[in-house]
Amino acid sequence: MSVLLKKEVFEGISPKELAEQIEAKKKCREKLPTWFNTANIYYPNKLHIEQTSSEITAQYKAEIINGKSLLDLTGGFGVDSFFFSEKTACVWHCEINQKLSEIAGYNFKVLGKKNIETVTKNGFDILKESNQNFDWIYVDPSRRNEIKEKVFLLTDCIPNVPTHLTFLLEKSKHILIKTSPLLDFSIGIKELRFVKEIHVVAVKNEVKELLWVIEKGYSGKVHIKTINFGNSGEEIFAFYMSNEKEAVPDLGVPSTYLYEPNVAILKSGAFKIITDRFPIKKLHRHTHLYTSETLIDFPGRRFKIEEAMPFNKKTAQKLKVQKANITIRNFPKSVSNLRKQLKIKDGGAVYLFFTKDMNENHVILRCSKV
Repeated sequence: MSVLLKKEVFEGISPKELAEQIEAKKKCREKLPTWFNTANIYYPNKLHIEQTSSEITAQYKAEIINGKSLLDLTGGFGVDSFFFSEKTACVWHCEINQKLSEIAGYNFKVLGKKNIETVTKNGFDILKESNQNFDWIYVDPSRRNEIKEKVFLLTDCIPNVPTHLTFLLEKSKHILIKTSPLLDFSIGIKELRFVKEIHVVAVKNEVKELLWVIEKGYSGKVHIKTINFGNSGEEIFAFYMSNEKEAVPDLGVPSTYLYEPNVAILKSGAFKIITDRFPIKKLHRHTHLYTSETLIDFPGRRFKIEEAMPFNKKTAQKLKVQKANITIRNFPKSVSNLRKQLKIKDGGAVYLFFTKDMNENHVILRCSKV
């Protein structure tokens, strides 16, 4: 029977509130194990759990910062503040939502955190009222506008960081900003002006967030750092944006093995420089698949090429595959169109890549996963 249909189980706690607590806690099992496994934690509305950083990404953020003080301008549930407090002496957690601020403050005590000061105020008001400067300011702008629509451009988020950037840099020389994975690098670099680093953070091959390191007055090369937290460990790849622009990819025809970079690398745009770092060749200038004769360690998926064939009506009919995983790269047809045309269901152990090779030919690569 649902908790909502039962009478009051705990004194002073309604069945509705209890049901909300149970639902919110369930969402923390994988995302926030420290909170999930700690007794007496109080959870906010499940929407706040969905919007907060996961522990694994929050821990990664904490490795970026240093110094003695950090102000979390948009504190929320407090996951990022918690991990920042492990790397710096004092953290100010600013949250304008009174209930959420009280929940975060209560949980910090339950978790034994004594170096986090919770302030129920707009973070900008705190900065304006204080004469103190901070080693770092962290901002996680809300990606919902005033009418609760989802947005991803920095100027549409709340707060509008580009508008307030000059003021923020008067209060700290270093700013860390978390943005939507959809934000275009060129737009972010233009609007944030002093970008020193961009971190692309993925978990299980899904990009979760972009992190922008802003340093007052910085005008050097932008360093791109990618990380994918996979089941078998961390996949890390880093480069300077200018080096990617200058790189000339090494092209080659499909050989014995095929490589597909993880999503963090694909988001970063490291399409050419990757052939300088690994003994692989790119199938086509605009085809982000790579090949080699011998198997190598690679930050992404690896496949054995069982067969390579031209894509035409005759060869397509010869496939005789009833079930396969289909990927398209630099190819004119969609996956759904190919499934319909070739009568292939999703799944199984066969992997079909429909792509374009260095000779401008559309090809099918039939592969098995390594």
